[in-house]
Amino acid sequence: MADRRAIMSLVLKGRSYREVVAAVGCSHRDVAAARKVIRDRGITGQGLALLSDSELGEMFPDGRSKVSAGYDLPDFARVVKSMRSNPHFTLLQAWRGYVGSGSESRKYGYSQYCHLFGEYAVANDLVATLHHEPGRAMFVDWAGDTIPLVDAVTGEVVKAYLFVAVLPFSGYVYCRAYTTMGMDVWIDGHVGAFQRFGGAAQILVPDNALTATHRKTRGEPARFVTDRYQQMADHYGTAVVPARVRKPRDKAAVESAVNVVNMRVIGYLLEEVWTTLAELNEAIGERVHEVNHDIRRADGTTRFERFTEEESPLLTPLPDEVFEQVEWRQAKVGRNYHVTADHQHYSVPHRLAGQMLRVRLTTTRVTVFDGQQVAAEHARRHGRKGQYSTNPEHVPPQHREVSGLWSRRWFVDRAAAHGPATAAVIEQVLDRHQIEAQGYLDCQNILEALGRRNRAKLEAACQQLLNMRAQPTYSTLKRLLAGIDSDARKPAPARAAASNRKNTADQGDQPPPGALLRGADYYAQGPVAP
Repeated sequence: MADRRAIMSLVLKGRSYREVVAAVGCSHRDVAAARKVIRDRGITGQGLALLSDSELGEMFPDGRSKVSAGYDLPDFARVVKSMRSNPHFTLLQAWRGYVGSGSESRKYGYSQYCHLFGEYAVANDLVATLHHEPGRAMFVDWAGDTIPLVDAVTGEVVKAYLFVAVLPFSGYVYCRAYTTMGMDVWIDGHVGAFQRFGGAAQILVPDNALTATHRKTRGEPARFVTDRYQQMADHYGTAVVPARVRKPRDKAAVESAVNVVNMRVIGYLLEEVWTTLAELNEAIGERVHEVNHDIRRADGTTRFERFTEEESPLLTPLPDEVFEQVEWRQAKVGRNYHVTADHQHYSVPHRLAGQMLRVRLTTTRVTVFDGQQVAAEHARRHGRKGQYSTNPEHVPPQHREVSGLWSRRWFVDRAAAHGPATAAVIEQVLDRHQIEAQGYLDCQNILEALGRRNRAKLEAACQQLLNMRAQPTYSTLKRLLAGIDSDARKPAPARAAASNRKNTADQGDQPPPGALLRGADYYAQGPVAP
């Protein structure tokens, strides 16, 4: 049965016969009947809203309406609402509630109930098609599935998260793996996508992740773009327009791209064991290249062909400089005239030792400020923790000459008091630094923190380290010391308890061993003359 109310509503909006038929799924005769009723009765949009279903049905008398008049009309709008809020809600459950209602009218059977619900869904649950313009938008999201990374030495397993960006007009896909989903890699993923596409789209459409948007006040419905994300968008001349909350169809393009990545990338790579992120990203690049260049879609073109022919010329050109994230920190200069940032050490003039300075961190540079003056600038260190970047001009003269109180000889002499193994370890600690002064703090920690209370124990640990040919560090020696038991902690050897019983064994006339006895002759001699 046609939805008369929907037909009349569309007719009042000036829709054509073809549009009404396509939207409601009715016949041209139903549209003509609705036009006639509207014209004869002078019904307006407000008047149609005031009409009840029974009043509206009386305006279209036919045999089916007379038959349906004796049945209780189901509330399908409520059923649709329940299905959207509860994914486990079924039509069978809705029909049972409909049959169990207290109405005295006749009830539809389950099959007719499902048929009527299908008609209602076709007429009311409409889906709009999004038509994307070339070069206008870039959708970004994280793939739901992950790929495990296994450390080749320790066997530790971490997750690799896949960042996905897609241009919806051409479907051109970019993908890269990271070990975290923080702001740094979120920005890096965007920069990599811009460089791969050779330009920037007019708008960015992310999900409402914390790296993209935030609420200024808890509980506030409005969301705002994060500062660093907005800085990146301004640098590339694009705008951030997040998808609406709980509206997955707004970002259907990236969801489709994520499904492609799950099947064509993750599905293949999960069969292998990956030990480094670089190898994994290289393999991801090969799989994504196949998706973009080799797989042809329904129109006979590949993603790359459509991108190069229609979309690439419309992208915004990239600026000359790559966007660099800026982070400010405060750091205290150590006694070795270095500041520490992200477990790496950068030198400053030695006169600033002990002062609190500001540090500006970008992807490639580290700048240290003393007030408004630039105190030092270094290329940012990456990779292994504990690296030093030392400017020879920052080193004090006494350290350049390796003399004075804090010198190699001073530390070696102190270590020699513990033993030859300790002295050898201290020399190795000093030798592995380009500037010996950088190892002074390590030497002091080893001698003071580990060897102050038990020199013998430290000497044994150093000897064990030399036998192992391990790298001499404070942490290594500390672990070795923990595994060494000092003599003081060893249990005393077991001894038999002393007996308190009198020895009754017959010893004869012989005195016990060690006893000095004088006989009667000694006492019979009398006193000796002076």
